[in-house]
Amino acid sequence: MTGGRSAPSRRHVDLITLVMSRRDAATTGLTPEERRVVDLCLRGALSVAEISSHLGLPPSVLRIVLDDLLDSGHVTSRTRIPSTGDRPIRNRELLEAVLSGLRAL
Repeated sequence: MTGGRSAPSRRHVDLITLVMSRRDAATTGLTPEERRVVDLCLRGALSVAEISSHLGLPPSVLRIVLDDLLDSGHVTSRTRIPSTGDRPIRNRELLEAVLSGLRAL
């Protein structure tokens, strides 16, 4: 699945990186895992953590698969936009709303 590699070649992809499939990219020649990632991300942007969960792949393996898909142009990625000073969120109401939403899943 990873071609013997234990780490991505050069890209920094973390668990919150968003991945989107390119609708015009052909899936011929892709491995089954690569095809599953492309198909899953056609519905919209998903984080690496979400893709990992949906496909049952460890994030470390998924990052290597994503590296190949990014190189081939089948997917694009976007990292989070850092906030000013990259401070932790201190708004209790917002954090409780997020927690409530996660529990509803």
